[in-house]
Amino acid sequence: MKAMVLRGPRDVGLAKVNRPTPGHNQVLVRLTHAGICGTDLHIFEGAIPVRHPLIMGHEMIGEVAEGGGGIFRTGQRVIVDPCIYCGMCVQCRAGQTSLCPNGSLVGRDSNGGFADYLVAPLTHIYPLPDAIDNQTAPLIQVVTTCLHAHRKLGIFPGRSVVVVGLGVVGQVHVQLAKAWGAYPVIGITRSAWKRSLAGQLGADLTLPSGPEAVRGVMEATGGRGADVVIESTGVVPAIADGISMARLGGTLLLFGIAAATSGSLPFYQLYYKELKIVNSRAAKGEDFPDSIDLVARGVLKLKPLVTHVLSLLDLEKAMGMLETDEDHRMKIILENAW
Repeated sequence: MKAMVLRGPRDVGLAKVNRPTPGHNQVLVRLTHAGICGTDLHIFEGAIPVRHPLIMGHEMIGEVAEGGGGIFRTGQRVIVDPCIYCGMCVQCRAGQTSLCPNGSLVGRDSNGGFADYLVAPLTHIYPLPDAIDNQTAPLIQVVTTCLHAHRKLGIFPGRSVVVVGLGVVGQVHVQLAKAWGAYPVIGITRSAWKRSLAGQLGADLTLPSGPEAVRGVMEATGGRGADVVIESTGVVPAIADGISMARLGGTLLLFGIAAATSGSLPFYQLYYKELKIVNSRAAKGEDFPDSIDLVARGVLKLKPLVTHVLSLLDLEKAMGMLETDEDHRMKIILENAW
C-alpha cells in the first residue's frame, strides 16, 4: 500500500509499505480522509519524540475493508478512535481510559492515518451516518475531546461562558456552550476573522484579546465575571486573563496544552475567587457516538471550520501551512487521492 512515511524530523515522503493484516477483533479500514493538527506538526518537527519510520495521522475516517465481526459491513463508512488503552489498569477500571498509563495514540506510537489502510480494534471504530460528509467527518475526533471536557463542566441554560482562543477547538467550544443553553457565550481572540466566524456559529459577543477583554467580559456579565471560562490557547498570559475573567466561585477549564514550564499568574485570585480548576485530556469511547449525533443533527457545524482540502501527497505543504500564523486558515483535511 501507499503511505506518507516520516523517516525523521521534517523528512516525510511517499513510500510503499506492507498492508497491515487484521487479527482477532480487529478491522482493516481503507482510509479516505484525515485531518492534521498541532500534535502532527510537533511530531513532524521532532518536538514530540517518536520511533522512525512512522506513518502519522490520528484524525481519520474510511471504509471497512475487512473484518467487522458481524457488526460492521464491508464498505461501511467509519471513524477511528485513535486512543488505545489497556483496559486493565486502575485508570481503565475506573472508567478513565483517556488516562491509561499503558495507552498509546495511533499516529504517534503506532502507524496512523496518512496511508491507504489502517488496522483498528473493533471497539475503536464507529459508524458514520450519510448526513456527515467525508471532508468534515475527521473533525469529529476533535469534537470528542471538546465534549469530553464539557462533561466535566455541567454547563446549563443561563450560565455565562467565555471561550479564550477561537481556533478550531475554540469554535467547537462556542457551539457546545450554545447547545447547552449558555448565555452569554463570549469568544475572545485577536483575529477579527475568527471573531466573525464565532459570531456566525453562535457567539453572543466577541472581543479582541488584550487588556480590554477582561473589562469587556465584566461589562457583559454585570460586573460579576463569567460562570465558566474555557482557555483554549495554552498560552500563560491567556490563562492569567481567564482567571481574571471568572466570577467568584466560577470554573476555569484549562483546555489548551500549555508548553511553558513557568509564567506569571494572579495566584491570589485563585484563592480569593475559590475557582474550580478543570483539566481534560483526550477523549473516551463514549464521546464518539454523542459527538457524531451532535454533528449529524446539525447542532454542531463543522463545514465552516474546514478551510483547506489537500491531497495526502501535499502533507509536507500542509505542515508548512501549520507553521505559519495564517489568519484565514482553520482545519486542513487531507484526501487519500494519490
